[in-house]
Amino acid sequence: MPMAIAMGLAMVPGAAAAQALSCEIPAQLPRPRPDLPSASQPVRRLPIASYTLAISWSPEFCRTRADRPNAQFQCGGGNRFGFVLHGLWPDGPGKDWPQYCRATPILSRKVIRDHLCATPSPQLLQHEWAKHGTCMAGYTPQRYFAKSNALFAQLRFPDMERLSRTPQTAGRLAEEMARSNPGLGVDMMRITTTRQGWLDEIWLCLDKRFRYARCPTHQGGVTPATTVRIWRGRAMAAAR
Repeated sequence: MPMAIAMGLAMVPGAAAAQALSCEIPAQLPRPRPDLPSASQPVRRLPIASYTLAISWSPEFCRTRADRPNAQFQCGGGNRFGFVLHGLWPDGPGKDWPQYCRATPILSRKVIRDHLCATPSPQLLQHEWAKHGTCMAGYTPQRYFAKSNALFAQLRFPDMERLSRTPQTAGRLAEEMARSNPGLGVDMMRITTTRQGWLDEIWLCLDKRFRYARCPTHQGGVTPATTVRIWRGRAMAAAR
């Protein structure tokens, strides 16, 4: 990302940078399982035409999934998160995307620890590298997560506690995100929700040089007029 944009982000008033409101990594972490291609998720080697940086709204995730074994670090104990990094996804030239491009071993403990406060699940880290990172030529796990985390760390976020007080439209939320991030336009992101209309994720569209770019029409997400509710949860309550 151009240095001017990175510098500009720091000067946006009222924009929040911190996503890990509280993140303490325990001495012992569960080892992830192998993440392998399957009949429904096959190997797909395609040229990379662009990228998507997917970020998830952790309070909503933990509202419905806190009892899952893989969610204990993210949703249990004293850890609290706002937005978290889902992953950096290579996109293909059409509607399909490359995935599971080469076999990979289990991630090292160091890689997991280095990136767990951005992507708070060892299993999700394993999945993102196996499914997406392996398709980026010349990338190791360290380089892949360093790149995705750098893109994530540059983001600034609007006052989500304020926005959660009243239902928003997806278009309004996109405008708030764009206002907090110079160079990011409302047509350069997609908002996704649960079936019940709660904020789930924001997908940021990037070109091959990892600069913000207009999203393709097939990218998905809800329409700008769709009503979006934002679950605060204990993370936002503690942040007030």
